[in-house]
Amino acid sequence: MQTREHHRVRIRLPARLRWATPFGQKIELSETLDVSRGGLLLSSKEPHSAGASLWVTFPYEASLPDGQPEVLARVVRSGDALEITRADNARAKVRPQTASAQARSAKSDKFARALGVSEAPAPFAVAIHFEEHGHATSNGNRTRRDPERRASPRCSLGVPVRVRPEHVPWFEEAMTLDFSSRGMRFRSQREYSLGEQLKIALKDSASTPWSGGEFRARVVRVSPAPDGVALDVSVCRAP
Repeated sequence: MQTREHHRVRIRLPARLRWATPFGQKIELSETLDVSRGGLLLSSKEPHSAGASLWVTFPYEASLPDGQPEVLARVVRSGDALEITRADNARAKVRPQTASAQARSAKSDKFARALGVSEAPAPFAVAIHFEEHGHATSNGNRTRRDPERRASPRCSLGVPVRVRPEHVPWFEEAMTLDFSSRGMRFRSQREYSLGEQLKIALKDSASTPWSGGEFRARVVRVSPAPDGVALDVSVCRAP
């Protein structure tokens, strides 16, 4: 029985994956195996743990400068590409393609080759689900009973940032979750304490609501991330 919330389409298009490790961020250029409104099935050169967070740029255009939107996603499952593809096809009861569907598939393959998608199959397949962000009237938690405490509205935006304690020269590479005019929230592999003073630098300030170089911020909230490994850190920009 089909249990997917959204219909999926077999299509090959370039995608870029970004994820955090204890030693910094890693980036992989990938391609989709199928696409739906709620997520993607992608080829990958390495497996990813179920529940882990990824930032996905899709479709990815290598010829464009940095600043392409990155969407927060969660790994649903990962494993051998052939086994996962067969299981997905069996679960969805995929029917043979019609002539028009075959023509669209051939057209998408041609388009993928033109964009530089590799012909060599990757050994792993990764199924990801796009994370849903709260509405503008939400405080970011899944429950809506907790009233909004922000003084200014926020927007969901994922961009890489460099974060370090004020008097420590070593920074970590993190990814933002959302911005407001006075603060931001980012996902971190480090531990920070309430009230701690940080220095934050945006790698691509042209595509963010804030401009300038490194700025000071104060930690106002720390909560566990859904993956149970990282932390979501909220900061208020200092004058």
